[in-house]
Amino acid sequence: MAYLNLRNWYLLKADDRLALIFIGIFVGICSGVAAVALNRSLLFLLHQLAPWRQYPWAFVMPAIGAMLSSVFLHKIVNEAPGHGVPEVVYSVSRYGGLLRFRSSFSRLVSSCLTIGSGGSAGPEAPVVMSGAAIGSNIAKFFALNDRQRVTLVGCGAAGAIGAIFNAPVAGMVFSVEVILGEWSTMNIVPIAIAAVAGTKISRLLQGNQIAFAHRQFEIAFIDIIAVLGLALLTALISIGLTRMLRKSAGFFERIRIPVWVRAGIGGALVGAIGLGLPVVLGEGYHVIQQMIDGQFMAGLGVVTLALVAKMVATSLTLGSGGSGGIFAPCLVIGSFVGLTYHRSLLGIWPMAGLVDEGCFALLGMAGMISGMLQAPLTGIFLIFEITGGYDVMLPLIITSAVSATVCHYIEPASFYLRELVEKGQLLRPGTDERVLSDIAISELLETDCIAIYPQMRLKDLVSIITQSHRNYFPVEDRNSHDYLGMVHLDDIRAYLFDPVMHQTVFVEQIMNTELPLIGPEDDLGDVLKMMDANQLFSLPVVSNRRFLGMISKATLLDKYRRELMVQTVF
Repeated sequence: MAYLNLRNWYLLKADDRLALIFIGIFVGICSGVAAVALNRSLLFLLHQLAPWRQYPWAFVMPAIGAMLSSVFLHKIVNEAPGHGVPEVVYSVSRYGGLLRFRSSFSRLVSSCLTIGSGGSAGPEAPVVMSGAAIGSNIAKFFALNDRQRVTLVGCGAAGAIGAIFNAPVAGMVFSVEVILGEWSTMNIVPIAIAAVAGTKISRLLQGNQIAFAHRQFEIAFIDIIAVLGLALLTALISIGLTRMLRKSAGFFERIRIPVWVRAGIGGALVGAIGLGLPVVLGEGYHVIQQMIDGQFMAGLGVVTLALVAKMVATSLTLGSGGSGGIFAPCLVIGSFVGLTYHRSLLGIWPMAGLVDEGCFALLGMAGMISGMLQAPLTGIFLIFEITGGYDVMLPLIITSAVSATVCHYIEPASFYLRELVEKGQLLRPGTDERVLSDIAISELLETDCIAIYPQMRLKDLVSIITQSHRNYFPVEDRNSHDYLGMVHLDDIRAYLFDPVMHQTVFVEQIMNTELPLIGPEDDLGDVLKMMDANQLFSLPVVSNRRFLGMISKATLLDKYRRELMVQTVF
């Protein structure tokens, strides 16, 4: 494929930010179309399968959907299962936002099969993966650099979330807060415009509707106090769901059977739960509307049971290899948490005079999203926009902030980022790890060191020292040129002024063979820690027993400063 270079475009080459805005609009439109396509496909599947769910054998439908999804991912497009958001964050952290083209449609198909057949997952994360891949490949087509490509990845994610929820601000905030982890003028403007473009496409094709409309809620002081308890409860439920998802995935990974069979087993278990509690199947948005409207008539016991069942069903769906995200399950679970909490309070204190239970269902959604993602701004703006809940702004902020803070204290990394953090693969902009990751050891090599040999006398070394401006002298085998050790000027300074030593001391007697070695592929963060731990200012770089050069802390820090200036230029 021939790629277009924006630098050759006279209209746009004067300002790359202008180019990103124009391209970002196109990325947002494409992401919006992808979101609408998935949404329409899910509605079609759910409608077609609805008449069959009344039969006792209907529990096999989620199993069939999960198996087809797994076969499609593993055998046809060769991608790993899951929701895809960690992969997007990882690509931004390590590879400048590079994503494969097939990722722009693979998760749409697999999640449609999983969710449409009844799996307990959401369509939002697969759409984020699709939008991000669209942005990445459009950036590749225009031959943009890494930083510009990362911005377009953010545009794709923002357009997807904006379109799927009809919530442009939430799309922008999610993209910046969760995907990029960086607030900068370079990113925000194109991402905001892409979010609006994606949302506009959704509104043109599906209408401008608030997802979960509600009547006005009158918030009293007693409600503000009660909200603190709800925030703590949603935080604990978020932590519980996170750990359930992790344990479920670990359990299924230990089962030595084909991945599509594991997905089928998980789907069958979800289907079995759905026979008794149909509310756990699919994304479950219709149940949320009932709870916000105060029309969910089931008693407290059934609501609590549905809450636990939805958590189990979501863990089984995603842990067994089903494709989908956690947004929709979190919203449903959050609604159940709010309803359970409100009814429990009224059971204990009937005269409390609390606001309608629909308000607590709405706040529970914000608490769950904020806790699971540890992204309070995303939780706040998402619930604002999908419910029109500006009348509950204060309790919404309290719930989101407290839930995210408590979750961060107990689980330092969110559900999306935990695995990346544990593997050391999360490199946020502006951090030491991210800056150092963009510097290669080959860029720091000092290759003007003069090699010496173990059979040399000290007098020969002295003559070499007078010709060199380095303090380090690598010792190599004269025949094989293998690296043997290092002589540092400070270690032999006492011998230099003793003429007797010049004839009697050989290099092999004074060389240091214990000096730590580094390779050309080593992580610079680890190299810097090694220098600090051993109180060294330089280290030799050796590959296949051959000395390549030295790396000094001074050169490393100077390159670090220059790279930091480049990354923060905007």
